[in-house]
Amino acid sequence: MSKNRKSFSFVLAMLMAVTLILSACGGNKDNSSNSAATGDSGGSSDKPVELIWYTIGTPQKDVDRVMEEVSKYTKEKINATIKMKMIDWGDYQQKMQVLVASGEPMDIVFTSSGGFDYVQNARKGAFLALDDLLPKYGQDLVKTIDPAFLNGSKVDGHNYGIPANKELPQQEVWRFNKNLVDKYKLDISNVRSLDSLEPLLKTIKENEPNVTPFGMDKNYVPYVPYDYIIQNLPMAVKLDTTDYKIVNILETPEMKEALTTMHKYYKAGYVSPEAATTGSTQDLTTSGNWLLDRAQTQPLADNSWSASYGYPVVSTPASDAIITNTSVQGSIMAISANSEHPEKAMEFLNLLNTDTKLRNMVDSGIEGVHYKLNGNKIENLPESKNYDMPSYSLGNNMLLYLNPNDPDNKWDEFKKFNAEGKDSPILSFNFDSTKVASEMTAVQNVKEQFWASLMTGTVDPATYLPKTIEKFKQAGLDKVMQEAQSQLDAWRTENGK
Repeated sequence: MSKNRKSFSFVLAMLMAVTLILSACGGNKDNSSNSAATGDSGGSSDKPVELIWYTIGTPQKDVDRVMEEVSKYTKEKINATIKMKMIDWGDYQQKMQVLVASGEPMDIVFTSSGGFDYVQNARKGAFLALDDLLPKYGQDLVKTIDPAFLNGSKVDGHNYGIPANKELPQQEVWRFNKNLVDKYKLDISNVRSLDSLEPLLKTIKENEPNVTPFGMDKNYVPYVPYDYIIQNLPMAVKLDTTDYKIVNILETPEMKEALTTMHKYYKAGYVSPEAATTGSTQDLTTSGNWLLDRAQTQPLADNSWSASYGYPVVSTPASDAIITNTSVQGSIMAISANSEHPEKAMEFLNLLNTDTKLRNMVDSGIEGVHYKLNGNKIENLPESKNYDMPSYSLGNNMLLYLNPNDPDNKWDEFKKFNAEGKDSPILSFNFDSTKVASEMTAVQNVKEQFWASLMTGTVDPATYLPKTIEKFKQAGLDKVMQEAQSQLDAWRTENGK
């Protein structure tokens, strides 16, 4: 297991299906400490409260074993024990909808812009507003977490969850397989635009018949300097906007140019013929048979990718670092509106986000069993394969021990990266699509039918783009955009933009 695999917010984009664990935590009846705990709020201090925590990720064999140790610690600190229930990536959205609708007991829930939609479920009443709980039981985490996360994750003026303290901006990079860059002495120093990739792609196509020059899957969308109102639907606002006008991204000159370039690359054989139907590029990264792709980055990401793939990966910027709703809402822990112990749940989230020992136990397991420490750097032991957690989804990342190849100033680099990010003009605007629900369904159906083949260059935009634009109009996109514009104008007035 490599801890390096686990820290990226964009893991969510790779939702894959399998199973649901609903298993009891072995540590809930631990008798090692019956002492009254600090900050017990509600009920007797003799009987610990059990908190049920639903989170995303492939269910791990040792989750109960680790939570037993976690519970010993939390019982002593806040008189609460923890039962974690993990739901696999591809099942999370659907199963959480069913569990919440059925009133299943739960206290803490993982939510995000891309997994069990945070804004939508906050508006539906699935999560508790934290306005009263935060100042009373979350004082420490408020001081610890970058305020931009708490501000940017407000929905209609209220906090409904605690975002993970991690990389704040969203920045796109071109990633390169360094073995091929070195072999052909490719110059990547001036690469930035989509057009600038052409000489590199051409060299590999002519010399490496078994290599896919430009790796991508069906989720690929050419980068243009706009922020989407809803991720991967064609409504967007230009990043340097002055009038806050929502446009159809397919009608912008930037996207038209990008799609023309993509089709040229596809015809030249730089892109896989199956790109529009491929769910993942994992086969390419495993084999090393790729020259470049595009990804979201974070500080020291090249180290993490290289460690994960087992060969060197380097990257260069493809965009500025922009703080968007998607990046701010990439990983949030909410308190269920049905929680029987909301105060205690808030105390736990406060502890998880401020206590180094607890945060690392939840992340990496039991010291001496799953890992050992060399100073502040972690070395995974063989048992770690039974507890391989997605770090980004479990709270304050800046409390985590370092990987062996990380510099000591890793978290300072993150803080610098966060401080230098630029706000999207529509940061904290959240579109409410209730009034155009049927049109949204129709627009989504058009997107599923036409989007991937257009974005990957598989089809000719000269004929296919006008047809796709017309299909979106027929589905009611103009009405959706009109409603979104009305809400954005009101938000702009309210916020003095």
